[in-house]
Amino acid sequence: MGRVGSCFDNAAAEAFFSSLEWEVLSRQEFDTRAQARAVVIDWAYGFYNHQRRHSAAGMMSPVNYEQSTAAPVPDAA
Repeated sequence: MGRVGSCFDNAAAEAFFSSLEWEVLSRQEFDTRAQARAVVIDWAYGFYNHQRRHSAAGMMSPVNYEQSTAAPVPDAA
């Protein structure tokens, strides 16, 4: 076990896979791996990153939070 913030801390990955199993995999049956792959990719990129709200990010989606906190890009001279 590592300390908080160490490279051995996998809490974020565990939270992601827990959500994936609970919200997607336990609610559907797949005929092929390609069908399962498509559903997982759609959930990860469509919902998990762009629509899901997080209390630590001011109830913003991860993508919107990153965009709001990113440093502005200076214009070319």
